[in-house]
Amino acid sequence: MSDRKDIEIIAELVPPGSRVLDLGCGNGELLAHLRDTRHCTGYGIEISDANVLACTQRGVNVIQLNLEEGLAIFEDQSFDVVLQLDTMQHLRHTERLLRETARVGRVGIISFPNFAHWPNRLRVATGRMPVTKALPYQWYDTPNIRVGTYTDCEVLLRKDGFQVLDGFGIQNGEVVRRFPNLMASVAVFKFQRA
Repeated sequence: MSDRKDIEIIAELVPPGSRVLDLGCGNGELLAHLRDTRHCTGYGIEISDANVLACTQRGVNVIQLNLEEGLAIFEDQSFDVVLQLDTMQHLRHTERLLRETARVGRVGIISFPNFAHWPNRLRVATGRMPVTKALPYQWYDTPNIRVGTYTDCEVLLRKDGFQVLDGFGIQNGEVVRRFPNLMASVAVFKFQRA
């Protein structure tokens, strides 16, 4: 997640003073924003050497860890909020990490590219895979190992017994609450264990 407006929208879901774990924190931009504007503390989890270095240069606490191995190093409910932003589409064990997110955090916040956004549907209808700001890769070189939709995720969260506290889309830095499955390029959910 690098769009500044998107970061600010997500940050508003995090209560001030929260202890935060950011799974796949990238260069630590969101954690630095939460620290500086909402007085949050916490850690980022990142696998990339370059991003770990970027986090340390920002003064963000970061642990280098492969998320596919789980979050066994953290105790139950050890964070107020666990973020999983633009991470789900890169994981083989998406459902397991959702459960881990809810185990180590009181609240989980996820975001991912919404494959059901109308330009994506149109592109597939014309026989091509979409290449957009939210899905910027060609089909043959994408790091995304799965694509999902806003509605797919809503169904998965409810199937796994999570309570959806909020759900909306983001399009061009604006919150989309009306038909987010069709009208938003990014899907966002805030959830907790039921």
